[in-house]
Amino acid sequence: MFTPVILAGGSGSRLWPLSRQGFPKQFLALDGQGQGSMLQRTLARLDGLEHALPLIVSNEQHRFLVAEQLRLVKRGCGKIILEPLARNTAPAIALAALTATQSGGDPVMLVLAADHFIPDEQAFQAAIEAAQAHAAAGRLVTFGIKPTHPETGFGYIQCGKTVDGTGSAIVAFKEKPSAELAETYLASGQYLWNSGMFMFRASRYLSELQRLRPDILEACVASLKHAEDDNYFMHIPAEYFALCDDESVDYAVMEHTDAGVVVPLDAGWNDLGSWAAIWEVSERDADGNSHQGDVMSVESSNNLVHAHHRLVTTVGVEDLVVVETKDAVLVAHRDKCQEVKQIVQRLQAEQREEFVSHPLVSRPWGHYDTVDKGERYQVKRITVLPGECLSLQLHYHRAEHWIVVSGTAKVVCGDKEMILSENQSTYIPLGIKHSLSNPGKVPLELIEVQSGAYLGEDDIVRFEDRYGRARS
Repeated sequence: MFTPVILAGGSGSRLWPLSRQGFPKQFLALDGQGQGSMLQRTLARLDGLEHALPLIVSNEQHRFLVAEQLRLVKRGCGKIILEPLARNTAPAIALAALTATQSGGDPVMLVLAADHFIPDEQAFQAAIEAAQAHAAAGRLVTFGIKPTHPETGFGYIQCGKTVDGTGSAIVAFKEKPSAELAETYLASGQYLWNSGMFMFRASRYLSELQRLRPDILEACVASLKHAEDDNYFMHIPAEYFALCDDESVDYAVMEHTDAGVVVPLDAGWNDLGSWAAIWEVSERDADGNSHQGDVMSVESSNNLVHAHHRLVTTVGVEDLVVVETKDAVLVAHRDKCQEVKQIVQRLQAEQREEFVSHPLVSRPWGHYDTVDKGERYQVKRITVLPGECLSLQLHYHRAEHWIVVSGTAKVVCGDKEMILSENQSTYIPLGIKHSLSNPGKVPLELIEVQSGAYLGEDDIVRFEDRYGRARS
């Protein structure tokens, strides 16, 4: 028996424009195989193994994405631990280990990233079983991927003598190498790719962290002591968690411990860190093209083309990545996909909305799609799921018109309550408390027309909210 710890706090910036700050890659289905999001598939990969409910560590702003994706696949979890800001894997794992030992237990923890591609699940599970024996014996296990080519985008682990027949002592961790050095690593047969997956007892990790980085452990203990726990989400306070250094578990612990063991994993692993990696794992036609959506190709080869909202065509091109979304189009050479991050950095620096979110934005009650916007108006198509409800709220800077397209809406506006059906509408004046719910059994679809001097999403004052968003 072990406790899975799923790290779901990544940003996936190299997979823009599909991956955004508000909807990063772990919540997307990226490999075109239609088997759920990366997070959902990470959890499904554990089926058949004896394990406790998982602990999930995520960013505070993604809490409802995590909860909704678990609900869709009918999976429970022990706790969703919410980081107020990113501090890398060493503090994230410490929060999980402290949480796992709160009730006096000391489980073996399997630490997995939520965004890895691992097609050979049988080989993956066999490696976990081998690692579990090492972890139970007090070792700190990392999983090393058997390299298939001289990759320069991954870190490497140098292996030493065999340990109990299924692992190797760790000689050294190596940074991402040059092409020449990667060739040397591959030829030697002594190196594995660093996967970023681990297995160890919670207490063993905490004792090594105490010895090697007591400052990180102290900040995490204080953070957990002052956390707000609502029996589903654990909200970590920013003022304490911010005291942690931004440190990976490799740098903080694994590179310095004398109890480290690496277990080899040969399961087709890929971290899907770029569009080139997506092309590598995707099904391709006879010309080497990977197409998703409405795509036509003429005399084109070895391209990845994702069309999400309209027809995309290619003529006479090769080795390209073309990704079309409703509000952005990426065109890149496949060999330059790592540089997509530079575009994302510019979008962030210029505070552009394309960095933050898609026009289609998920909410715990459903979603909304921005149809049009101008200087003093914005039009959204809103979908409210059956039985769900938007918060009781008001806006200081905008008024709203709601027109029901289909379904039934229950509207509270000031001291009035009304039921609206298809083709009926209402007006929400600026500064008036209001709420919207769907009392029916089918999704409620409506058009919202906002008008006013400021139309930002932060112009919301919440008074009642079933999803606990009064804090945001």
